[in-house]
Amino acid sequence: MPGIFQTIDPKRDKDIRILSDFIAIYCRENHKTVPREQFPIRDDSLHTILGDKELLLCEDCSKLLNHGIAKLLICPYNPKPACRKCPTHCYAPGYREHVRKVMRFSGTYLVKRGRLDLLLHFIH
Repeated sequence: MPGIFQTIDPKRDKDIRILSDFIAIYCRENHKTVPREQFPIRDDSLHTILGDKELLLCEDCSKLLNHGIAKLLICPYNPKPACRKCPTHCYAPGYREHVRKVMRFSGTYLVKRGRLDLLLHFIH
């Protein structure tokens, strides 16, 4: 399938990868008893961004990642600010709180395990 996502912005691509990593960590550690399935990647461009990594997510986390990717791709700002510093909050209210919770949990998880390389993107 030809790509509908334009991968012309390396920062947005990186933001999508980090969002998917953080949601995957959160889901793996907090939804152990909930059925999880492979996150469907139906677009070649998105496949290029996310790569071949296995993203096993529960239904709620899959919806959150879909919402987050959609919002990152339609962000009108160039350069795109960090979502927490953005003057326009485009996430729906329930998703916004959920993303904050995921980022807080996953950031702490990465620090405790010495993965500061991924966390540095979140801080800047």
